[in-house]
Amino acid sequence: MPERLGPPRAAPLFGRVAIIGFGLIGSSIARAARHLNLAGTLVAVDRDEAVLARVRELGLAEEATADLAAGVGDADLAIICVPVGAYGAVAEAMAPGLKPGAIVSDVGSVKASVIAQVQPHLPAGVHFVPAHPVAGTEHSGPDAGFATLFLNRWCILTPTEGADQGAVDRVRNFWSAMGANVETMTAQHHDLVLAITSHVPHLIAYNIVGTAADLETVTQSEVIKFSAGGFRDFTRIAASDPTMWRDVFLHNKEAVLEMLGRLNEDIALLARAIRWGEGDKLFDLFTRTRAIRRGIISVGQETPEPDFGRRRDGQ
Repeated sequence: MPERLGPPRAAPLFGRVAIIGFGLIGSSIARAARHLNLAGTLVAVDRDEAVLARVRELGLAEEATADLAAGVGDADLAIICVPVGAYGAVAEAMAPGLKPGAIVSDVGSVKASVIAQVQPHLPAGVHFVPAHPVAGTEHSGPDAGFATLFLNRWCILTPTEGADQGAVDRVRNFWSAMGANVETMTAQHHDLVLAITSHVPHLIAYNIVGTAADLETVTQSEVIKFSAGGFRDFTRIAASDPTMWRDVFLHNKEAVLEMLGRLNEDIALLARAIRWGEGDKLFDLFTRTRAIRRGIISVGQETPEPDFGRRRDGQ
């Protein structure tokens, strides 16, 4: 996996890029775009004045504003980086400022709901190219971002039927320039795949950590003191942004509930195997899951180092 971004481009991909929401993903996009010269002008848009002040201190954008319509004014690309539950309100507020030919994209980990919320508000002549960079950490806020967050990670585009191919290609090039591997699929297929690979694992982590905290016969200090590697991994996932994940589950409920139903059935079979001492079934399952882990490492989506081997010290 490459450790650093390449050199800046001779000419930017977009003249003016507005990033709406400056948490981990938004601030990482800004850092990567500045380092690589992907935008002639970067505009930070956030409703929190404290966040905007920090963006100015860090020098993450040339302009910073809380006014959505003004922030996207004359933007060639506007990227929504807020919790998915707020997309409809954001799209409605930004719509008057969008110019014809502008591209609107996003980073949400749910896509069908995002399309339903955003598309009705966009003016004619504005192109919508939904995107989901499958990358992140448990940290949030403008200080949490780093330019290499997307290196060798996947970014999934879910263009709607009849989407402008030129706009799709420009968004693809933007993410490719930041080191992402870009895939395209339908929004419905995306939501089903992410339900099992991301959403349900987060739900399980929240539940296990919550159960440990509620145990009456085990103190919280013992949970912290004697946590083995598996539980520590769960706590890292369960430390993710509560607002973002609340919205993910509420806006991908059908796919998540379908996967939870399948999971409940499989857990019942696993419990039966343990109860009746069916060691061969346990061994077969553990062998199959071990192969999945090795496959993830072999394609570069994990390393043996902590935190996916991500660099936090520079580009």
